[in-house]
Amino acid sequence: MKKIITAIFPGTFDPITNGHIDLITRAANLVDHLIIAVAASPSKKTLFTLDERVTMVSQSIVHLPKVTVLGFSQLMADFAREQHASVLIRGVRNSQDFEYEKQLAEINVQLKPDLETLFLIASAKYHFLSSTLVREIAMHHGDVSSFVPSEINVALIKKFADRQIY
Repeated sequence: MKKIITAIFPGTFDPITNGHIDLITRAANLVDHLIIAVAASPSKKTLFTLDERVTMVSQSIVHLPKVTVLGFSQLMADFAREQHASVLIRGVRNSQDFEYEKQLAEINVQLKPDLETLFLIASAKYHFLSSTLVREIAMHHGDVSSFVPSEINVALIKKFADRQIY
């Protein structure tokens, strides 16, 4: 009997970008079930609430049938245990991302020894792209339509519509 592999693709997704969607699509092809885990990230000052981010991610990946979107606020190892997930999938754009993600992977395996972390290299066309960059451009009323799905672009325009930048 084939073992069903459930993997988690965690992130803050503030907001989700086309780079995230590319990685999620590729990750979904590797496993039986992929959970997009949207982190509450209380230590970060997020632009969108957790509920807004879960909704935006859900809207952005509706075309992927093997993917579920859930918010979480606990340790990743605990969340993985609750979800019966054996694999974390993380995207890396550069060596700095890799070093940071490697540290997290080492901590997670200490907390849940059977939790493997797989790294997917970001597609070349998205190596430069980050949620932080998208927020910064949108905050200054720049065009981010080529970096995010259309519904996310609309949400960013609405979020920054009344803000004046000095």
